[in-house]
Amino acid sequence: MKNYLNLVHFELNRFITFYVVLIGITIVSQLAGVFLEARSYITLVNQTLLEESLSIKQYFISYSPITMIDVVTSGWFVLPIIFSIATLIIYSFLIWYRDWFGKNSFIYRLLMLPTNRINLLFSKLTTIFLMVLGLVATQLILLPLESTLFHYLLPDNLRFNLSIQTIISSSEYLVFLIPESFLQFLIHYGLGLLILIVLFTSILFERSFHFKGILFGILFSIGMLILLISPILIQAKLDYYYLYPIENLAIVLFIGIAIAIFSIWISHYLLNKKITV
Repeated sequence: MKNYLNLVHFELNRFITFYVVLIGITIVSQLAGVFLEARSYITLVNQTLLEESLSIKQYFISYSPITMIDVVTSGWFVLPIIFSIATLIIYSFLIWYRDWFGKNSFIYRLLMLPTNRINLLFSKLTTIFLMVLGLVATQLILLPLESTLFHYLLPDNLRFNLSIQTIISSSEYLVFLIPESFLQFLIHYGLGLLILIVLFTSILFERSFHFKGILFGILFSIGMLILLISPILIQAKLDYYYLYPIENLAIVLFIGIAIAIFSIWISHYLLNKKITV
């Protein structure tokens, strides 16, 4: 356990600077988005009142007040989320390949550590997962602050107040990152963790067998995907739903756990038998 925690700490330290920058970009971009959207709306309202000779009451007969939904669906808010997701996807590859192609092939030093080699996989999985949760936690902290800033920048008669939960449900990105229930949280992030495990196994196939390993990795990923969605495919083919949704979910959950265990076992075999120092 100590070796595993040391490896996690080591992996986090290697990416922490860029990770802090990533969080900083998200904070600055979203807060700037709240400010600019609010200022832009005030300018638009004043211009419309002047050009059409309207009162505030008359304005809202024809036009809707601004809400935080307008902010969270803007580029200022959405783009840093997409950028963060894309960065972590790319880093899921770099976290392995940097060790091989970096200076002095650092992977060989890691493989020679007095610990079970599967801890290398678990530490990298944990690192990516903690980074994801860290970004989600940052977003959870930001939303109330952004909503407060939004209320401060706009007078009451120019805005419509919404709850944080309504704001989250209005964005397809936020509703996925911050599920409404604990069960949805387990499904979303369990699926993400499963994808990461299969991806890491595919990378180890490539590292073990090189060009042939690319084919093995692709076939392995496709095979696991087909296996995971096989209950849905079978019912769709039969054109008759024999099982309740909760029963389908239970079967897919069982298959997902089996895929994760099998992928970890394959990774353990590759790390110990096929990847040599």
